[in-house]
Amino acid sequence: MRQRAQRTLRAMLVAVVLSLTTVGVILVTRPVAAASLTRVTGFGTNPTNLNMYMYVPDTVAARPALLVLVHYCGGSAGAIFGGNGHDYVTAADRYGFVMVVPEATRDGHCFDVSTPAALRRDGGSDSTGIMAMVAYARQRYNVDPARIVVSGFSSGAMMTNVLAAEYPDVFSAGAAFSGVPAGCFATTNGSLWNGQCSGGQITKTAQQWGDQARSMYPGYAGRYPRMQFWHGTTDTTLAYPNFGEEIKQWTNLNGLGQTPAFTDRPQSSWTRTRYGAPGTQATVEGVSIEGVGHQLPMPGQLAYAISFLGLDGGSTPTPTASPTPPSGAGAIRGVGSGRCLDVAGVSQANGAPVQIWDCNGQVNQQWAATGAGELRVYGGKCLDVSNQSTADGAAVQIWDCNGQNNQKWRFNTDGTITAVGANKCLDVPNNATANGTRLAIWSCNGGANQRWSRG
Repeated sequence: MRQRAQRTLRAMLVAVVLSLTTVGVILVTRPVAAASLTRVTGFGTNPTNLNMYMYVPDTVAARPALLVLVHYCGGSAGAIFGGNGHDYVTAADRYGFVMVVPEATRDGHCFDVSTPAALRRDGGSDSTGIMAMVAYARQRYNVDPARIVVSGFSSGAMMTNVLAAEYPDVFSAGAAFSGVPAGCFATTNGSLWNGQCSGGQITKTAQQWGDQARSMYPGYAGRYPRMQFWHGTTDTTLAYPNFGEEIKQWTNLNGLGQTPAFTDRPQSSWTRTRYGAPGTQATVEGVSIEGVGHQLPMPGQLAYAISFLGLDGGSTPTPTASPTPPSGAGAIRGVGSGRCLDVAGVSQANGAPVQIWDCNGQVNQQWAATGAGELRVYGGKCLDVSNQSTADGAAVQIWDCNGQNNQKWRFNTDGTITAVGANKCLDVPNNATANGTRLAIWSCNGGANQRWSRG
């Protein structure tokens, strides 16, 4: 049985590589200079004998982002670096971020996203080795911990989903080209190939997919990464239905519903949907490419991923001259967590998530209640219920103050804060107390996770 599965896998790999070579996206179009992509040994725990490569541009930002770039089946670090992943390299030169490029060494050069060890945090398979690479890079460069991101193609896209699910406290965002949901490729017979999943035959509810990902890091109650997905509608290697299943999984993990906040067509054959926020760095984004098979990314697509991942900007803002808090502003502290209402990353962007964090007196924790019922923070932004939703679990963010009901809040005598438009309470999901837990609204129940104190 295992031999038959391995023959099937090798046959699929040959077909994929031939297909991609035909359209010219796997061919190494630029020579890889020996001094550019550097092999690293002795980087730490490496149970599956992966190779580690790093790319450090000549000029590194003072507080650089870190991109983990994961290759496809049959690929290598050099092939993705010099071939269809090279736009990431060009961006690294421009913006000064560093790159970790893992390389699978087993027969077929696929990453393990199938075995029980692979689908458990620190389980002792490929993801464990990749995280040792991340730790190595973080120790040697002044990496911005809020901008550690992952992207991959095919097998690498599957690993992107797995890493984001197992290490949501490390990765802030991911971009997966032609992948499947985290856990979809699970097997119990030692094979790395799951024909049902690859064929798009595994369908689950959003909650079921979310629970499968949560089982990879039991007990975690913090925020999950923002995720971007790309898929061709005629993909027969990792069939197109997997695209919709990925979106189900990650909207659920981020506390969102299945209705997009925004839909457009950046190109005539593309359909892009955004969930949670309509902007470039939406919480979840999907891009469907009509009439295209298993040959992503295509030219020009990585530019969109670079912006989504936040690789084209500076470090997490820590300005010398902080934005001015509104008059009368102060901290709002969660009774259950002891932590403060906080704008993630000191962001001033529309759609930036609101979370709990250790109270520190910084400007992103200073809120002012206005006579109009708003909770204002710096930059003319208000605490906002995403998409004017009234559903339990709807995300809370900041947005330009606009006077709408989804930006009106009422402080109650029992310490709860009611979202007036939804008639739901500001809530720390699952009674979590961890830094980075993103906030939502929920039916009022008087629990400690819904009670707040000011000042």
